[in-house]
Amino acid sequence: MDLGTAPLFDLTAPVADQVAAPVAVTRSQALLASIKQRRTVIADQEIATVREIADWAGEHVVAEDAADVATLTERGLDTGLPLAGPGAPLISDFAVMELSALLGRSLDSGRNYVGQVLELAHRLPKTWTRLLDGQVPVWKALRVADATRLLPQNAVGFVDSHLAPFAHGVTWAQVDRLVEEALVRYDPDAAEERRRESRDHRHVHTGLDRVGYNGTAQVDATLDAADALDLEHAIARRAKLAGQLGDTDTLEVRRAKALGEIAREDLVLDLEVADPDTGEITRTIPGRKTELTVHLSATDQTVGRFGNTRTPISVEQVKEWLNTPNTTVVVRPVVDLAGHQPVDSYEIPDRIRRQVTDRDHHCGFPYCTQPAEACDLDHITPHAEGGTTCACNLSPACRGHHRYKTSGRASYRMLSPGTYHWTLPTGTYLVDPTGTHQLTATPPEN
Repeated sequence: MDLGTAPLFDLTAPVADQVAAPVAVTRSQALLASIKQRRTVIADQEIATVREIADWAGEHVVAEDAADVATLTERGLDTGLPLAGPGAPLISDFAVMELSALLGRSLDSGRNYVGQVLELAHRLPKTWTRLLDGQVPVWKALRVADATRLLPQNAVGFVDSHLAPFAHGVTWAQVDRLVEEALVRYDPDAAEERRRESRDHRHVHTGLDRVGYNGTAQVDATLDAADALDLEHAIARRAKLAGQLGDTDTLEVRRAKALGEIAREDLVLDLEVADPDTGEITRTIPGRKTELTVHLSATDQTVGRFGNTRTPISVEQVKEWLNTPNTTVVVRPVVDLAGHQPVDSYEIPDRIRRQVTDRDHHCGFPYCTQPAEACDLDHITPHAEGGTTCACNLSPACRGHHRYKTSGRASYRMLSPGTYHWTLPTGTYLVDPTGTHQLTATPPEN
């Protein structure tokens, strides 16, 4: 048959046989359709959640002049927290603690989340409306709210008007520029004050709290731009020189090593300083000091652990440190985490504090991640009611959760060292070394 002149339909065949059969849907297409549907459901649920959190917050507003408003340092008293920017309502701190536990968030994370929702609902109404209409992803709107919480009301209105129509597609650099422009435009004095205050937020975080088996630390710093430029020049010069002298490591590795060399030299005059207590003359450059905790296994094999993080350290890494000039490795014995050595006083001796913070790595409240070293130690059974000052009756508690427990709205007991059973208005929880597990949920009262 000549395909060029063949008829489109065979007039001798039944019409039903000539209708094209539907294309079979492949498994991949079906999965894609299912994923799309689930993402739509998740987006709808996220919108419903932030809408209900905004309504929930409205049920827990604390008036600024209310008698029960207290400072955060007063234990057992609720506090109206300014979680969003100026003009947004104050929300009960204890209510936020209960919601945070329900959401499986730490206290700081819960406060921040509620603050983001309040910022959107009360100070970014145009962006909030687009969020509720599904035109701006929830995660993106919440992050925008983070950037505007410090703005005065007229400035945040400027941002909302200019940002809302394009919030679904803007970059974070564009958001930052718009926020900065709004502050300079509407409150230049505050902009200048924040510029000066930002200098007080300069910091260097050496990352020693997250050192792992590989023996490296992630350093983060905020410096004056001129200081940063000087540091860059010093690191670049040393890294280049090391390469010229035969160091075969990559440039980035040589830069990291150069920063360590600068640290050991201290870049400060090697002055002689008199100790204020003893009068002993000491040098200002103490050299490196690495603290290791040694654990012995049942087979008497030694395992090194890095101070502050309790993470294992390679034996080869320890050898490298020992072979580095001006390095001191301090070895401390293991504390018996299950030992009982109570004292009569309310004050907690350092040995018991260390025993508790070595046993419990963070605050004992459900989902809280505040490091134990930065927490209060709470007498589970109050000392005034006969509770002993002993590791068996002590738990790390961050200041906010310590206040909350003292208020009487929550109670807990230690089931075994490091394992706690909590009773909250939102239900009961088990906190153990593996994390937080919700046991029961308390239905809301009608």
